[in-house]
Amino acid sequence: METVAREIRIEGVVQGVGFRPFVFRLAHEYGIKGWVLNSSEGVTIWAEATEERIAAFYEALLANPPKLAMIVHHYQTPRQVQGFDHFFIKHSEAGDRRDVLISPDVSICDDCYQEIMDPSDRRYRYPFTNCTNCGPRFTIIMDVPYDRIKTTMRDFPMCPVCQREFDDPLHRRFHAQPNACPDCGPQVTLRDLEGNVYSGFGHEFFKKAKIIAVKGLGGFHLVCDATRRDAVVALRRRKIREFKPFAVMCRNLQVAEKYCYVSPEEAALLESPAHPIVILDRRRQDDLPPEIAPGIKTLGVMLPYTPLHHLLFDDDLEILIMTSANISDDPLIIDNDEALIKLKGIADYFLMHNRQIYNRCDDSLAAVVDGEVQIYRRARGYVPLPVDLPYEVPVILGCGGELKNTFCMTKGKSAFLSQHLGDINHYGNYQQFLYTIPRFEKMLDVKPEIIAYDLHPDYMATRWAKSQEGMTKIGVQHHHAHMASCMAENLVTEPALGVICDGTGYGLDGAIWGFEFFAGTPAHLERMAHLAYMPLPGEITIKRPTRMAFTYLYELFGDVGLKYAKKYLPTLPEEEQRVLIRQLENRFNTVLTSSAGRLFDGISALLGICTRVQYEGQAAIEMETISDPEVQEIYSFEFNKQVKPYQLGVRGIWEGVLRDLESGTPTAISAGRFHLTLAAMMEEVLKELRGETGLNLVVLSGGVFQNKLLFRLLRKRLTEAGFRVIYHRKVPTNDGGISLGQVYIASEVIKENVSCHTGQNHEN
Repeated sequence: METVAREIRIEGVVQGVGFRPFVFRLAHEYGIKGWVLNSSEGVTIWAEATEERIAAFYEALLANPPKLAMIVHHYQTPRQVQGFDHFFIKHSEAGDRRDVLISPDVSICDDCYQEIMDPSDRRYRYPFTNCTNCGPRFTIIMDVPYDRIKTTMRDFPMCPVCQREFDDPLHRRFHAQPNACPDCGPQVTLRDLEGNVYSGFGHEFFKKAKIIAVKGLGGFHLVCDATRRDAVVALRRRKIREFKPFAVMCRNLQVAEKYCYVSPEEAALLESPAHPIVILDRRRQDDLPPEIAPGIKTLGVMLPYTPLHHLLFDDDLEILIMTSANISDDPLIIDNDEALIKLKGIADYFLMHNRQIYNRCDDSLAAVVDGEVQIYRRARGYVPLPVDLPYEVPVILGCGGELKNTFCMTKGKSAFLSQHLGDINHYGNYQQFLYTIPRFEKMLDVKPEIIAYDLHPDYMATRWAKSQEGMTKIGVQHHHAHMASCMAENLVTEPALGVICDGTGYGLDGAIWGFEFFAGTPAHLERMAHLAYMPLPGEITIKRPTRMAFTYLYELFGDVGLKYAKKYLPTLPEEEQRVLIRQLENRFNTVLTSSAGRLFDGISALLGICTRVQYEGQAAIEMETISDPEVQEIYSFEFNKQVKPYQLGVRGIWEGVLRDLESGTPTAISAGRFHLTLAAMMEEVLKELRGETGLNLVVLSGGVFQNKLLFRLLRKRLTEAGFRVIYHRKVPTNDGGISLGQVYIASEVIKENVSCHTGQNHEN
């Protein structure tokens, strides 16, 4: 039969994941002659055989690629036969285009784990063991194509044994770029601040309640024995982190199940290649120090995802605090010298290594809700994988927001979100924002033509975006971006209704929005309803829920409200109450807000649950924790349809909560009723809007929907009412996802050439 030739192109996550040896083995199986190579476009295969053999080879290629590979595009082109007599692997070559996708960092595989635990293996207890199926990727890569010389492993020439593994197409370490062993690879050092060096991985120090700064994959962690209360308390005191929960790392899944309820879906997520922190329900509240997660009944749990992490445990150490090593919301520390300076007084010892971290990357955070994964912080293990878009778009940069910042860059039909960069009102995080953008441009080989940004004039990302020259600039309202983000990840182009609930977002009227109902498409969103405005007396009120509770009581009930405040807000000093009254009467240093977050704050404080906030969402989280999910009664509320947009009043809610307080109703019941009432409010508004617009698709977005109780209650009611409901699974529902919405709206604005009245500020 006639021999033909085909050039096959495969694009996607196809480098550093064992794709070429997979192709090599498959070619031998199907009798294919030719070659395979990595290039800046992905993987190129030259295949010569009969038409039938090549067709079968191509089908097998696409059907069962390596588990870490992700094929995005593939095509084949007829070529002239060159007469190859065997199949081989060519060296990588650079091209003009760069379409290869970089793999995220991948947790240690079972084969490598067995090696580091086997005393007879040459990699026994070697903390940088990896292969084609696991190990660092994004955190070490400096350029594409993904070759060792373009990673931070370039500083470690391979020994002859590692080189033979690297060169053998049938070995699982074939072209594993971070391949190393104790003879040629990175090394760890355990030391104290005085420079004294110790052997081992710090087990004896953990058992003495010491705190060790451990340099991991994407940065340093602060680590101590989670069973030692004295260590946990010391870490809280030294890090000046009074209430925000610490994450823990368990030795294995069995230990996680000892402390938490773990569903099959949660187990699969814990053990997935990404190995994120997973929010789990605790089995008991008295088996670990309460200071690990004050005021809540869940635990953020992850499993060891590097060899070094596995080596931190022994038979006695089964659960460790594993919290990011940063100071006061600054970026995660990645440099050894910086760690020794900045963590002095926090860490007792330092477990450091000499491999450079090029791309700082926090641990990802996720939860399983009714069997589905929802990502709350998208970083290690997920970045830089793209999110598919419904259609091809220009190259757009979405700058994100101020809190939980990510930016987003588009290329073709793909959107690439950066790793979680933190709150960029902090200088260090803003600097990280600035230097990560050009790194993504280089990695993707793009230069944005359009820049989209939040309308808040004081956001650092907004100021930076407006200062850029020679680009089309599109301002995007914060909650529009939330809704569009959810629509983008669900590939929705049709009109929809949206409920967007969060703490803070700059509104088109200058107020602070946060409990919003919209209708339309990304480029044509109309505000249909919102929570009635309430004055917000100064930014300090966001940290002091009792001030918000007082504001609601005074604005809703006047002098009667002052009596309730005196009775139920004992931690708010009388002098501060008098100042607040003058401030509210004169509207001095106040801004109007429709924020769901502030409503949660006020009710939480009134019920005595949380009166002082140390981290974002604390009042709502603690109220959700104690809520009775089985309550059936709701409070009354007001739905004013005489104005446009419609307005939701909450006087009835506050009256109901006050009645509960007066009658001695358990706090758990009141908190449960509050959640159920919010779900009922949203359902009623959406039914009204469905009748008015004919739309039946509902989008849920905003940080408030990280509240599992509210999310479940609302989704159940809407589903039973016949709505089709979409929500976030691939990107965060909080502000970490709005950069995706910004680029989606910008693409629609450019495509449709809409004007400012749709809610977007389009300026050239």
